Parts: sequence; structure tokens; C-alpha cells
Amino acid sequence: MADIRSYWFVRHLRADSSSHVLVYKGGSLVRSGRGLSHWFFPLSTSLAEVPTDDREVALSAFVRSSDFQDLSVQGTLTYRVTDPSRLAERVDFSIDPVRGIHLRQPLDKLALQLSQLAQQEVGAWASQLSLREALRLGPVEARARIERRFEDASVLEPLGIAMASVHVASVMPSNDLERALEAPMRERIQQEADEAAFSRRALAVEKERAIAENELQNRIELARREEQLISQEGTNQKRKMTEDAEAKRIAAEGDSARARLSSATQAEATRTVESAKIEQEKARSELQAASVRALEMARVEGERARMEIARDVPPAVLAALAAKEIAGKLQRIEHLHLGGDALGSLLTDLVSAGTRALESGAETASATKAR
Repeated sequence: MADIRSYWFVRHLRADSSSHVLVYKGGSLVRSGRGLSHWFFPLSTSLAEVPTDDREVALSAFVRSSDFQDLSVQGTLTYRVTDPSRLAERVDFSIDPVRGIHLRQPLDKLALQLSQLAQQEVGAWASQLSLREALRLGPVEARARIERRFEDASVLEPLGIAMASVHVASVMPSNDLERALEAPMRERIQQEADEAAFSRRALAVEKERAIAENELQNRIELARREEQLISQEGTNQKRKMTEDAEAKRIAAEGDSARARLSSATQAEATRTVESAKIEQEKARSELQAASVRALEMARVEGERARMEIARDVPPAVLAALAAKEIAGKLQRIEHLHLGGDALGSLLTDLVSAGTRALESGAETASATKAR
């Protein structure tokens, strides 16, 4: 659609790049071009806008075959304008000088004309074929027939257009006819399915028989192998018992030998230990005897020395020492009675002993000083 703007008594037109504009003034073409921009007076100027881009036309044809069966052909036609001036002469593409829209719907008229041409060609094609032949040839043959029709220069060249492509989507019978055509094929497919099911069942029965026979053969083979296994297990058990008995005999002999060796070793060790103990006891006895003899001799020597000492000690000193010894061994003295005679003689002896000891000490000191 062209863009038209008003400026007082004059207007300006600006078309898209995909539109071809034709400007007529006084019944003559004064200007023509694609994507045109033009100033004009609306009272004296006529405008036409022809789209030059590819346009699609829906094809929907209902035809009848040679055996009088209805068919539906669905597709699409794509065309383009090659000569806008020639097309504008055949179809009215005038536009409103105020709003810039087409006044006569030229594209719809052109689409109807092309669709009728295609329907006419498809009807002629289907009338020469039976239903099954038309369905078998289908969209490919229908499209080729339409393309050949539009390739004729006398059809589209006077209009100034060219066919870009033809697409036929489907060639379909009516619903009832389609179901009728599908019935034999469905029956055939069902028969094939039944035959396949019967074959599958027969094959399953055959496989079951083969499986049962195979299982029987397997059971026979298993029974035979089980018999061999039992026999082999008996042989293995006998061999095992024999080997166990031999092992036990060898183990018993080894235990007996170890026991004898252990007994001999223990006896030898016992004899060695006992001999060592006897030697130790003998040495200990001899040591103890020697110690006792040495002790007795030391005691005898001590007693002898004491007797020699006591032989020169006065009786009173001996009595005093004896009293001291007795006093050291007594735990408690409850009564002590000393008579006058005994105490007097003791004191006299003690004084005499002390005097002698002093004299002896003085003599020793004098001798020391003299040296």
C-alpha cells in the first residue's frame, strides 16, 4: 500500500520498493517506476500500484475421475509480475489518491483467474484417469500437468505475469470412498496379520516342542552326569579316607617320636638339673660346714680369749660384769636387795680397779711423752 500525504492542494506519494507505481495524467502514462516518489494534483492524476513481489494463491479443486469418482486436489500457486504496465491494462490496479489503497481488489481477481485455470487443467487431467490411477499418480503428475499448462506463453504472457512455483499437497478421494478403498487393504493386512499370528503360534508350538525335547535331553544328560558325580564323589571319599588314615598314622608316628624325643630330652634335662642341684647342695653343705667350723673355731677362740682375760680379772670385776650382763637381759626388776657386806666389798673392789686403771693410764701417758 502506497503512503500518500496531503499538503494543501497538492499530495505526495511514496511507494514501497516491492510496488510498481503508474501515474496517469490526461489519460496518458506520464511516469512509471518501482518504489516511486511523486508529487501530484489529485483532481487531474490517476494512480495505479502493482505489487511485484511473489504472491501465493491457494488451490482447492474438486474434480471427477473417468469412473465418476470425486477427488479433492489441494495445493498452492506462486506467481510474480513481470510486466506491471501490461498487467495494469488487463486488471484494474487503481488506488485511492487519498488513502492509497486499491479500489477494485485486483489481487483477488487475479488469484481467482489463476486458480480457475489450474482447476480447469486438473479437472481435464483427472477426467482421463480412473480413480486408482489418479490416486497412484497423485500430486506429482497433477503438479506436472499444471506447470505444463502455465508454461504455455498464450496463458500468462498476455497478463504480464509468470508462475514461480506450483505445489500440489494432496489428491484425496471423499471420506466414504476413502474408507471403501481402505477396506480391501485392511482386510489384506488383517489376513496377513492373522497368518503371521498363526505362523507365530505354530512356530511357538514347534519351539515349545523343541524346548521340551531339549529339556528332556538335558535331564537325561544331567542324570548321567549326576551318576558320574556320585561315583566320582565315592571314589574321592574313599581316597580322602585313605589319605586321612595315612595322615593320622604318620601324625601318630610323629607324635610318638616327638614324645620319645621329648621324654629323652626332659630326662636328660632332669638329670642335668638334678646333677647341678646335687653339686650345688654339696657345695652349699661344704660351705656351710666350713662356715660352721670357722664360726665354732671363732667362738672357741673368743671364749679362750675371754677366759684368758677373765683369768687376770679380779672376782669383784667379774661379778660386776656378770651383774651388768644380767641387768641387760632382764625386762623388769621388781625387788633388789643388796646387803651391806656385798655392797661394801664391791665398792672397795671398784675403787681399787679404778685406781689401778688411773695408774696404768698415767704410765702410758708418761711413756708416750718420753718417746
